[in-house]
Amino acid sequence: MSWTPRRRVLLVGLLALLAGPVLPVAGKWLTGATWSWAQQLCPLPVPGLMTVCGNASRGAFVLPLVAVLLVTLGALVALWFGAMWCLRPVRDLAGPIGHLGPQNLGHRIRPRGRDELAQLSRAIDEMMERVSAGYEGQRRFAANASHELRTPLAVQRTLIEVGMARTLTGEQLELLTSQLLETNERNERLIEGLLALSESDQGLRSRIPQRLDTIVAAVLPGYQDRAREAGVTIDAHLGPRVVVGERVLLERLVTNLVENGLKYNRPGGSLTVVVSDAPALSVVNTGQPVPAEAVAGLFEPFRRLARDRTSHGGGAGLGLAIARSITQAHDGIIAARPAEHGGLRVDVQLPHST
Repeated sequence: MSWTPRRRVLLVGLLALLAGPVLPVAGKWLTGATWSWAQQLCPLPVPGLMTVCGNASRGAFVLPLVAVLLVTLGALVALWFGAMWCLRPVRDLAGPIGHLGPQNLGHRIRPRGRDELAQLSRAIDEMMERVSAGYEGQRRFAANASHELRTPLAVQRTLIEVGMARTLTGEQLELLTSQLLETNERNERLIEGLLALSESDQGLRSRIPQRLDTIVAAVLPGYQDRAREAGVTIDAHLGPRVVVGERVLLERLVTNLVENGLKYNRPGGSLTVVVSDAPALSVVNTGQPVPAEAVAGLFEPFRRLARDRTSHGGGAGLGLAIARSITQAHDGIIAARPAEHGGLRVDVQLPHST
């Protein structure tokens, strides 16, 4: 039989209940035994012993007191060992937990049974799953960021070395300069995206009621020229909607979704932006078909799906990751699914202003 913590506590409690009536009897027996043993010592030829025995009746109360103290001490020792025995499973569990660290995040307790300790162990295993996933996500993010930064830096180094190795004509120098400028702009976009992602992950500094339809109406005109060049039509349906948050982050949320909708679109396609009650914001584009199983991964940093784009300015793959982080900072939910006629539909649920 497995001695679970519950069974151990019940057994110790039962023994304590049974020992309760026995303690007074044990005290009386100990007192009587001590008195009888002391009386047997009185006839011994020890100087002064007879005087003590003669006056023993005056201090007879000392014997019951000593007996009570001895019985109480024995009960406390028994309870101490009983408590140690009951808490032994918890003490055994502390060992594996104390050795958990970055080097062994895959370790799991995997308990058996349904007692309280097993429930605690399963909760710890589930916590370790979340910690492991977060740690792995940070490690993957750092690796991807390093790769994304290393590639343009390597291109810049190569271009500079080529320029230093030989004398360039005016046309070659102009080409080299434009390539360096384009690579530098890519680095700036990547660093800006990383900073935005870091700031949104820290949460909101203030919560002020904002008109989401007004924010969208202010963002869209800045993309009309780009949409016209790409042959994409922007349709806006903006109903009144008030949310609580930071205007700068909400503008970045709308900007990222609109840029993503234009970038991964097709010539002659459309981009529909809707502000309503539920969802608060919807952005639908008409790009190439998106597999349903690939949608969830689009919100991961540096994750790109399509190579064919109407915009060839390049991107770091942080747009939807930043949008998700901003939405979560506003206590909202962002979800995506393949659009009906190809492309992607992104819905953002945001709490109402109270």
